[in-house]
Amino acid sequence: QVQLVQTGGGSVQTGDSLRLSCAASGQNFDGLAMGWFRQIPGREREFVATIAWTLGSGYYADSVKDRFMITRDTATTTMYLQMNNLKPEDTAVYYCAAKSLMMSGGLAETNGYDSWGPGTQVTVSS
Repeated sequence: QVQLVQTGGGSVQTGDSLRLSCAASGQNFDGLAMGWFRQIPGREREFVATIAWTLGSGYYADSVKDRFMITRDTATTTMYLQMNNLKPEDTAVYYCAAKSLMMSGGLAETNGYDSWGPGTQVTVSS
């Protein structure tokens, strides 16, 4: 399992921007993909974005497409989520994750990942 350390998050107003980061360490990173998920209390954890590690290609949930951008630094094994034009519905705990080739789930599914960060709160006021 990969160790993931998250930074960023906070409380902002509608239209503001935030950048989250997720640094991976350990020898168990498969180098396939990392992703971002978010969770609101009482709801299932939902997919936000994922990035193909080698190519750097990002894929997004429809709810954040054109507002969020996922990037990575392969040298430091760090993933970022740039969140622009934030909306109240973006309020959630955001989790980063590293995908394992041994997991049966896809890139947009929680069961596709076996390493998770501790989560960070993002609150957007209207």
